[in-house]
Amino acid sequence: MTQKIRTVDATARQKPVSRPPGPVRRWWGLSWLRALRLDYLGFVQSLQRAHGDISYMQILWEHAYDLHSPDMVRAALVDNAAGVIRWERGIEVLSQSVGQSLLTTEGDVWQRQRRMLQPGFAPRRVAGYTRLMASAASQALDAAMPAHVDQALVNVDALMTGLTMDVIMRTLFSQAAAKDTQDAARAVQILSRTGLREMFNPATLPDWLPLPGKADKRWALRTLRDLIQQQIALRQQLLLNAPESAPQDDLLAMLLSARDDNPGEVTGNSSVGLSPAELQDQCNVMFQAGHETSATALLWWCRLMAEHPEAANKASDEVQRVLAGRSPMPEDLPQLEWLSATLKESMRLYPPVPALMSRRTQQAVRLGEWQVPKGSLLRITPWVLHHDARWFPNPEAFQPERFCEGAASIPRGAYMPFGTGPRVCVGQHFATMEMTLIAAMLLQRYALKLPEGNSTMPRGVMGVTLRPDAAVNLIFVRRNQVAAVSI
Repeated sequence: MTQKIRTVDATARQKPVSRPPGPVRRWWGLSWLRALRLDYLGFVQSLQRAHGDISYMQILWEHAYDLHSPDMVRAALVDNAAGVIRWERGIEVLSQSVGQSLLTTEGDVWQRQRRMLQPGFAPRRVAGYTRLMASAASQALDAAMPAHVDQALVNVDALMTGLTMDVIMRTLFSQAAAKDTQDAARAVQILSRTGLREMFNPATLPDWLPLPGKADKRWALRTLRDLIQQQIALRQQLLLNAPESAPQDDLLAMLLSARDDNPGEVTGNSSVGLSPAELQDQCNVMFQAGHETSATALLWWCRLMAEHPEAANKASDEVQRVLAGRSPMPEDLPQLEWLSATLKESMRLYPPVPALMSRRTQQAVRLGEWQVPKGSLLRITPWVLHHDARWFPNPEAFQPERFCEGAASIPRGAYMPFGTGPRVCVGQHFATMEMTLIAAMLLQRYALKLPEGNSTMPRGVMGVTLRPDAAVNLIFVRRNQVAAVSI
């Protein structure tokens, strides 16, 4: 009997392997589903360590392939972009909060929306938002601690969430953040948590059911919907009654004036704008994505700056040298190389959106030596790519020099905080400008210091965005007092 088994195994080894390696399937793969729910990032990272650049698993009827190398990622998202669509279940969940927006649509509808919105996020257009960003940053940072003290303990999460909320309100609606927008910030975080949880369920139960979390979700959806509808109604009323006083340079003005000059057979018209439903959905996704990801990235960056004072001091010296005390302008940003490197390294270690860049193959796709069948699920996890020692030696260390001029080149596809391929984040220039400007203005004012006995780095908890599992409270020290305070 033993000999027979060995013979069968030897024969099996000679047969061509039809699928990549992966974990042994038991109980229809449901144990893997539980592991993904409990620790998505850790589980996928263990797949990469055990099985290499591509791994396969089947959970119930779903055939899933995890891609762990830059070449595999680019093959899926760039070379075969026309042959894949976004994961249906993820889009179903996200659509509940952002509707049929640029984040969730596919095919001709997505291409039309992308054509219409892309000009509003071009680098030159984004540069025009600098004044609005700087005004919001100056107000929030000056108010971060009382004027009569030289140092204070600051809740950085609340600071960055409020600041980036103010930025998106000013750039989207030309309105400063108010009490209702602070409620909206909490609503976005609720939807981030509930969204990830629901993606692991085969279907979403009706929100009216008296189940845990449903009341919070209903409140969050209603809060965001009412805020967006109110802002659009106010603008439309202003355009009707006093068009000369309506803002012309914010994102809402761009959305209202956007036209598709190549609508094809969709409408038969030569030039069409966004429908009322599209306008609502695009404002919604800009509002949510426009502050939550930037706030999350800046939160982790602040924590890392406090933990690494040498890197922070170097960034501060660069800011003082380049800006000489004035607010940054777009033309200053290329000169802030080290500051930019610290932000990039922070997003490498703690990518704001660490996972769930999943695609469904619409045709057979070649990935390396493997032929992936039509209908397969491709999962891409930037967290795993960002922590791979092949592309980033000593990957758990904070080393901004990786992103400085003269450093070893990073393979395309190994670093992707904004995604890659045709569906790369349309707002990446906006986010980069915003984060760099806020970081520079913060370092002009304060040095960051860890509170006594708080040296342990928080653990990342994955919703749609990666949030710390504990509050991030840091000591802010006024710059004119830095020399007198040991940091």
